[in-house]
Amino acid sequence: MTHYSIRPKAIAGLIAALFFMAATPAQAQFFWISPDNRGAPLTGAETDVGIPLPGATPEEQSAALVLALRTGLNTAALQCQFEPMLLAVENYNGTLTRHESEFVSGYRTVESYFKRTGGKGWQSAYDTYRTRLYNYFATVNAQYTFCQTASKVGAAALAVPRGSLANFARLRMREMRNSLIYRGDQLRVVHSPLWMPLTLPSFSDACWDRRNQLTKKCRKAFAQAKAQPRGLTYY
Repeated sequence: MTHYSIRPKAIAGLIAALFFMAATPAQAQFFWISPDNRGAPLTGAETDVGIPLPGATPEEQSAALVLALRTGLNTAALQCQFEPMLLAVENYNGTLTRHESEFVSGYRTVESYFKRTGGKGWQSAYDTYRTRLYNYFATVNAQYTFCQTASKVGAAALAVPRGSLANFARLRMREMRNSLIYRGDQLRVVHSPLWMPLTLPSFSDACWDRRNQLTKKCRKAFAQAKAQPRGLTYY
């Protein structure tokens, strides 16, 4: 006959300790499994990434992506300081320093687009465009995904060779755009018949005798429960 002499409190403590060790996420990690925000490379002519520039040349479209990348990283530097380990400010400042010439060139190229298409009111149109671009990256519901993605993109931008930022923006701006769409943790608990549900005896004092062994009545209930398991249960 099988006897059960493990104290109920010891069982509960062991389970809690195992759960805690298995459920400790990495620091600055907002999700157990983060959303995958990656996407296809851009051409610059897309209307759903950034603010479209009707009639822009390929050079102007490329410059607009560079400007959008800068704006996105700048917004992250302002919005994501709640988690210092993301290094949002450091990534932004480092990217500005490393790729200053391309940012200046992109700024001037987009400015020339508005001079060419905006007539006398080009300055006002350009100012409105930049304001809309900042508003484009402002998010509340998707702040965690945006901040986490901007942190990764900003860190990667620091390693991009000078003169290659436009191509980098073409490759990563879809990811920045997708991060603005709220998506929760991708961890899903799915029932599988291959899993063995955990069935435990009752922790009630009434089920344990003076020798710290499970009583006959509770052993019988426990055996019946094991025969028809229903997940984490107590009998």
